[in-house]
Amino acid sequence: MSLRVVFMGSPDFAVPTLRALHQEFQVTGVITQADKPKGRGQKRIPTAVKRAAQELGLPVAEPHRLSTPETVELIEQWKPDVIVVAAYGKILPMSLLNLPQMGCVNLHASLLPRYRGASPISAAILAGESVTGLCTILMDEGMDSGAVLLQREVPIRDDDTAGSLHDRLLEPGAALVVETVRGLADHRIAAIPQDHEQATYTMPLAKDDGRIDWDREAGLLERLVRAMDPWPAAFFDLSGEKVKVWRAFAEQGQDEPGRIVHIGKDGALVGTGRGLLLLKEVQAPSRKRVKAAELFRARGIPMGHHLHMNHGTSPIREP
Repeated sequence: MSLRVVFMGSPDFAVPTLRALHQEFQVTGVITQADKPKGRGQKRIPTAVKRAAQELGLPVAEPHRLSTPETVELIEQWKPDVIVVAAYGKILPMSLLNLPQMGCVNLHASLLPRYRGASPISAAILAGESVTGLCTILMDEGMDSGAVLLQREVPIRDDDTAGSLHDRLLEPGAALVVETVRGLADHRIAAIPQDHEQATYTMPLAKDDGRIDWDREAGLLERLVRAMDPWPAAFFDLSGEKVKVWRAFAEQGQDEPGRIVHIGKDGALVGTGRGLLLLKEVQAPSRKRVKAAELFRARGIPMGHHLHMNHGTSPIREP
């Protein structure tokens, strides 16, 4: 099919979609976020989409603003029949939404209208959902508020982290976008408006969102560990250091929130607001991941020790 597509995206999540579009259609240009400084040397690192686009030999632009006449003129020169967006990170202005004949299609990693915004995968795990999914929508001026074109459900496994669930959404998401573009071209898809009263929202994750509040119930804290993996990681304070938690499980029982109830070969049991949390795998700063019991014993932390209490807001914040 000779459809002309302009693609907008930035992180790893968007790369399979770009590759699938390049294989099926004519991608005439790619828009991505600007290179960002990273690490101690603050070396500027290109986005995953920029690297993929360069590998495919596609034209790439990194405009700071989409609404400038120069950006709009550039995209006009690429003559898109459709603009496809996947995790680009910016809302499109009307000057671009109205540009392609087939409109602008966005791929979103939730079953809209639930979990609009920047962290839908982590939010679904944290909320204890058993199912999440992918949607393609016809974009409007709002944030993930456009009419739904197609959607696919994906189960959330009991051991899913945000990282593992992210990876399982990659290929289905790319396939859904290709199916959507084909369906729009053939006039086989009807856009269904969202019920905005049912909408929920998520914000970009911040480092402090992984902070463990021992007053919360153990089931929520278990999900927090999985929802914050791989970034920013759940953590608690120990002797002034942030200790990351990579594996933890809710257990029956009750004790004072933050009190270490038992340290054994299975892990370290800590009291919470309801239930106990079994810490299995942890990581001190600049150290490798170890068993929780190994860390506590190495630090001379005894049973009965109270971990520092962290009272904070909900990890997934409302905008």
